[in-house]
Amino acid sequence: MASNNVKKHDDARSARPSWFERFAHGVAILAGRPIAFCLALLVIIVWGATGPLFHFSDTWQLAINTGTTIVTFLMVFLIQQSQNRDAKAVQVKLAELIIAVHGAHNKLATAEDLSERELEALHQAYCKRANETFEALQAHRALKRKKRS
Repeated sequence: MASNNVKKHDDARSARPSWFERFAHGVAILAGRPIAFCLALLVIIVWGATGPLFHFSDTWQLAINTGTTIVTFLMVFLIQQSQNRDAKAVQVKLAELIIAVHGAHNKLATAEDLSERELEALHQAYCKRANETFEALQAHRALKRKKRS
């Protein structure tokens, strides 16, 4: 059974990502580097410095507005793809941990598939359990202090 899981995992790992996945991943990495910020800042500085040359015209303002809007619009989709991929990877890792831990509720491994209402009910139930656990811990500590005194 374990060898089947390893084989499936190896097959999934060897699958070649699509061109969009590779492109989005590459852009996300580049956009997160300091050089990308410096280049963007340089563009803004050059644009600001050319203001007097173009008499701060509407066309001068439109150039930066259009450029930044296009870049922002495209980056939203690229970054969202990377975020979706990362979130899914984290969910898989958490599911593995939940399933591996003896005594954990395996239904939590797929909590991301619950409806908003179900997720909120689950959240409230765990908040209640956390508060009960905290109160029991506080009572236990108080009892220990009393016994020492």
